[in-house]
Amino acid sequence: MGEAAGDQVFTADQLWRPDGWQADVALAVDAAGVLREAAGPGTRRARWVLPGMPNLHSHAFQRAMAGLAERRGTTDDNFWSWRETMYAFAAAIEPEQLKAIAAQLYVEMLKAGYTRVCEFHYLHHRPDGSPHAQPEAMSLALIEAAREAGIGLTLLPVLYISGGFDGRALSARQRRFGHDVDGYLRLLASLRRLEADDLRVGIALHSLRAVPGPAMREVLADPLAATGPIHIHIAEQIGEVQDCLATRGARPVEWLFDHASVDARWCLVHATHLSEDETVRLARSGAVAGLCPVTEANLGDGLFPLAAYQDAGGTLGIGSDSHISVSPVEELRWLEYGQRLVTRHRNVAARHRGDSVGETLWRAALGGGAQAAGLPAGALRPGDRADLIVLDDSSPLLAARDRRALLDSFLFAGNTPLVRDVMVGGRWQVRDFHHRDEDRIAARYRQTVASLAGAL
Repeated sequence: MGEAAGDQVFTADQLWRPDGWQADVALAVDAAGVLREAAGPGTRRARWVLPGMPNLHSHAFQRAMAGLAERRGTTDDNFWSWRETMYAFAAAIEPEQLKAIAAQLYVEMLKAGYTRVCEFHYLHHRPDGSPHAQPEAMSLALIEAAREAGIGLTLLPVLYISGGFDGRALSARQRRFGHDVDGYLRLLASLRRLEADDLRVGIALHSLRAVPGPAMREVLADPLAATGPIHIHIAEQIGEVQDCLATRGARPVEWLFDHASVDARWCLVHATHLSEDETVRLARSGAVAGLCPVTEANLGDGLFPLAAYQDAGGTLGIGSDSHISVSPVEELRWLEYGQRLVTRHRNVAARHRGDSVGETLWRAALGGGAQAAGLPAGALRPGDRADLIVLDDSSPLLAARDRRALLDSFLFAGNTPLVRDVMVGGRWQVRDFHHRDEDRIAARYRQTVASLAGAL
């Protein structure tokens, strides 16, 4: 489970909290992995300490196909052609393979500075759509992988009913994703019984095209939906917006707000293509815009209206989605760079004179990510879960950097890994850039990917 820090005290020379930097902060971690008041300075010191970042959107199995959909096809390549490649790969994966892939991914997340992941999980059944002997087998593989790696998990089992806005049946390659409402609620009830400090279980509606309106209302009316986060893919693609307009007479976000009580428990993943009115409605609702800039760029999705959303008071977080990259630094960097390219201005995310882009983005993603995971925002105060990262103060990239420049340099100064140590729930999972079990997990992953090589 990792080296325990229980009842230890260490001192952060510089500790970043959402309200700013503090110097010489003693952090005491009890046996339950919770920060407590420290009676005195610690025996260990760390130079730069930050709250760990939540990753609010993950499809773990897709890590093993990263880089395998980059060859030009016979038609104009877009999200829909990429999806065909994904379906072919998904058809080959069984529980033990999913566990091996997810554990490797979660090690990579930890080493990059993510300390919790929201797993948007729809790979439920056997490839032919029949249930496993244990219906929760694929979900359990993810839970076991997260515990093996030592990352916090918010599991979001996905409801997936139809193959399009017109209500068509699932295709043969989609059948392993599907549930009716009763089957989905049984799965959700079973997983909710497993909740613990390191595991939260929420609800995921795959998309408006995959969940008909009556099914959405039935799930949301069930007592199981009274607590926990609710996530949905929405308005990712222009084609999705056009189909929603044609079949439901409204744009996707517009339709959702007119037919569901969207509030701070919701995370609208991607929400790339918004009208001005939808942007304001989403911002004012308190829901999280779940942005995955690297995947959205890889798929050619488009750019989220960041500045207008921030100016309306919107909440956002980041996810690595298809895991074409596994790095909060790269997600936040490209969130900003995409805006610079489309506006031809710099420092777009910093909305006020003198604001730091790095601090603005880290603060926003930290708070929105925690909210999407169903947890309070990490501030590294007494009573908080001890999820933190320690940066490499010996790196040339951070040389002569003070508090004013540190987070901007962390995000924008280069590609050398700067996360040296990672603690999750009071246990050191990464020390000196090395995960405690990465060699064994990587060896199993290599064997698993080799066994899947014929899937594409």
